[in-house]
Amino acid sequence: MLVPGRDVVTRFGALPSDAVARAGRLLAESASVIATVGQRDLGPLVRSADAIVASLSTGGRVLVFGNGGSAAESQHFAAELAGRFERDRAPLPAIALTTDTSILTAAGNDYGFDKVFSRQVEALGRSGDVAMAISTSGVSPNVLAGARAARSLGLVTIGLTGRDGGVLGREVDVHVNVPHASTARVQEAQLAILHVICDLVEGALEAA
Repeated sequence: MLVPGRDVVTRFGALPSDAVARAGRLLAESASVIATVGQRDLGPLVRSADAIVASLSTGGRVLVFGNGGSAAESQHFAAELAGRFERDRAPLPAIALTTDTSILTAAGNDYGFDKVFSRQVEALGRSGDVAMAISTSGVSPNVLAGARAARSLGLVTIGLTGRDGGVLGREVDVHVNVPHASTARVQEAQLAILHVICDLVEGALEAA
């Protein structure tokens, strides 16, 4: 008879003997990175939420974009705003520019992958909207192009980055940085940051 848990490990047996210890170290490292962010200047994080509230309060919208894991976080963030986070309230206009495969493939085919976000920003963005660009490196060409298009149209630009922030961190209006080299740790902290922003936005709009 199989014993749940123990026999599964015995049957597959692919993990090294120190797997439990490694899992603990990784979780502790993730928690440490998030704690470090919490101990830094949180002004940029709060300004990000404030910019979003100001835009939404005047009929604006939030455009979010990034590649890979950052694309997933873009979609997660837009879903929390358009759906709900922790409070029942009116849906908020937020669009992840990573979800429409027809636009992504058409723009990529006709103009190159570097333009897949900027073309959408130019089509959808209006002065007073917010563009949130997510990049762990801060140097992704298509994310930079999207942020630059947003600034040229008068959108408020927010950059959520890792490492030293790269070019993106230097060019956006508000820069929220996770100063760590590991993409995984950065993305984990970025998700926590996005949840905090969601909470602040919901709280502010509820109180208005």
